[in-house]
Amino acid sequence: MKATVNYYKAFGLTISSNIPLPELKLCERAEQVDVKIELGNLINEWFPYSQASNRFVVTEQQVLFHIADVATYCIRGGKKIIVSPKKDADEAQLRLYILGSCMGAILMQRHIFPLHGSAIAIGGKAYAIVGHSGAGKSTLASAFLAEGYQLLTDDIIPLSFSKNGQPSVIPTYPQQKLWQETLTQFGYDSNKYKPIIKRKTKFLIPVTDQFSDQALPLAGIFELVKSTENQIALRPLNKFKLLETIFTHTYRNNFVEGMNLRVWHFQTAINIVNQVKIYQLSRPVISFTANELVSCIVRTIGENEFKVN
Repeated sequence: MKATVNYYKAFGLTISSNIPLPELKLCERAEQVDVKIELGNLINEWFPYSQASNRFVVTEQQVLFHIADVATYCIRGGKKIIVSPKKDADEAQLRLYILGSCMGAILMQRHIFPLHGSAIAIGGKAYAIVGHSGAGKSTLASAFLAEGYQLLTDDIIPLSFSKNGQPSVIPTYPQQKLWQETLTQFGYDSNKYKPIIKRKTKFLIPVTDQFSDQALPLAGIFELVKSTENQIALRPLNKFKLLETIFTHTYRNNFVEGMNLRVWHFQTAINIVNQVKIYQLSRPVISFTANELVSCIVRTIGENEFKVN
């Protein structure tokens, strides 16, 4: 692995790394770096936890975790990621955790609120699609891209806030993770794309030409859920479900307690539900409805500009 330091822009941050990150946008050498990613030896740090069942060790200023046959990772103070790779570790899989759990921890340490889902740019505003794993978030985002809309982020949705509390979505990097069945539905040849290691039917899909690199105000959130009904259903969430939805779909919400961020997390969640309209969107599991879901969302946005009452 090369020791050359490269500089990148992603997640609204300037990142220096001696691990190549081809998914990210290169930038010129920067004097002011927000996050440093470097190789290191974490054997001694991980050893006391090596027999524990919980692979994440979370404290206020540090997250330490281990992925068998890949690497041990340490994230410190919102400024540094140390990676201790296993011998012959696959570099694509190594990067998968850097750009996922590691950056999720960095965002929380920097008090940048991370939701779990995809965000699409529509009419100069951002709309988030959140949901549990397997709900179809990335598939729905792909359906938006097929209609000519732009992607802001897939997997992690970083939120920043203006002085008056208005949340905005920070773009991350131009890539999606899509299942084989989604590629088939959209007519893509999976042989052209790289599978996620050990998940051979899920692929890394670059979307450089349909990526928006400008932060946009968050105008709405759609929680995507599976349904046994035959029809798509869209309903605004009642006030008792709003906070629960934000808590549930916070990226790596298992970090909140250990980082001593419960108060910050709660107050920020309240701000989000006070500023943004949140809907639940049910999709039938018996058929492929991504295109119909796009029409439903676009129609709803057109009828209701998502101003919170």
